[in-house]
Amino acid sequence: MKKNLLYLLALCCGLLTQSCFKTTQEKPVKPRAIWSKEQAHAWYDKQGFLIGPNFTPSTAINQLEMWQAETFDTATISRELGWAKSIGMNTARVYLHDLLWQQDSAGFLQRIDTFLSIAERHNIKPMLVFFDSVWDPNPKIGKQRDPKPHVHNSGWVQSPGSAGLQDSSQHPRLERYVKGVMLKFAQDDRVLAWDIWNEPYNQNHGSAYGKQELPNKLDLVLPLLKKSFVWARAVNPSQPVTSAIWMGNWESHDSLTAIQKVMVDESDIISFHNYDNGQELEKRINWLKRYGRPMLCTEYMARPNGSTFQSSLPIAQKHNVGMMNWGFVAGKTNTIYPWDSWDKQYTAEPEVWFHDIFRQDGTPYSQEEVDMIKVYATSNNPGIVIE
Repeated sequence: MKKNLLYLLALCCGLLTQSCFKTTQEKPVKPRAIWSKEQAHAWYDKQGFLIGPNFTPSTAINQLEMWQAETFDTATISRELGWAKSIGMNTARVYLHDLLWQQDSAGFLQRIDTFLSIAERHNIKPMLVFFDSVWDPNPKIGKQRDPKPHVHNSGWVQSPGSAGLQDSSQHPRLERYVKGVMLKFAQDDRVLAWDIWNEPYNQNHGSAYGKQELPNKLDLVLPLLKKSFVWARAVNPSQPVTSAIWMGNWESHDSLTAIQKVMVDESDIISFHNYDNGQELEKRINWLKRYGRPMLCTEYMARPNGSTFQSSLPIAQKHNVGMMNWGFVAGKTNTIYPWDSWDKQYTAEPEVWFHDIFRQDGTPYSQEEVDMIKVYATSNNPGIVIE
């Protein structure tokens, strides 16, 4: 009888402990509002001058190949982020994908954690991107196709693809993806920021994928974009949430499209893209100053367009705008080739690379460029020591 009583007491204590633990774990997170301008600047002032690439390891053709367990190449990731550190870079913009969560959420989170640890060793704080409207609208999990020779980004895929975009019953799945990733890393100092959606109003005109796009794509994107910002803030992240406006006339708020207004109005910090010359970059920065928030240019640097490190970095420094160029190490994405490689036949490496900074052996495309990056990185971030 005494033994039974002791057993019952132990059982009750165990259940009580389990109940308390469960309650703690399931305690809902209080959503946060959009940061005030003061909060945004307080965060930005702690970051130093942000400079880095849009990063995909040279051995991956797209987001899926970068992150899937079979092709998650930590050796290449570490080596190439080491090259970023060697020239003073301190951030990188990195794409995720909803199908990776659907395939294996636990494994995906573990690989993100591994990536963040590698990045931290190289003093890189990544910005993570959830969705993307650019290139192939029909992504498929599993082995990815080989690159088309000499064709720019021939294997990059959208997230969600057309199937997920046009089926609103998949929104709960996408919500679990956004919240699941953010809950894991929402208070993690290794993450710089969250980019909700890359170029959501890009309809890929001029590429082979333009004809495959849904005719009502933008009508489908708008409500999902709004929901995605709500999902992101629902987990109360310590990092800023944003989405970068791209192309178009931003001269006044009234000149923005409905999608652009959501991107700007829902962002804690303002982010944007510019692939034109320095004069155009400065014009757009001045347009965006009316919002009174810190700014990141999360895509730039297309050499033949006049968007170069030489034309852009002095303006970025002048206006205190963080800069993330497209591409880093020439590899399977083939982004040394220009956008017109979708229509024009290239048979050899272009004399002037479109994007990217390093070859796969670690030698720079242009020593002058990497020397300049080092100067801007170190002069604006006195704590940086380049080995």
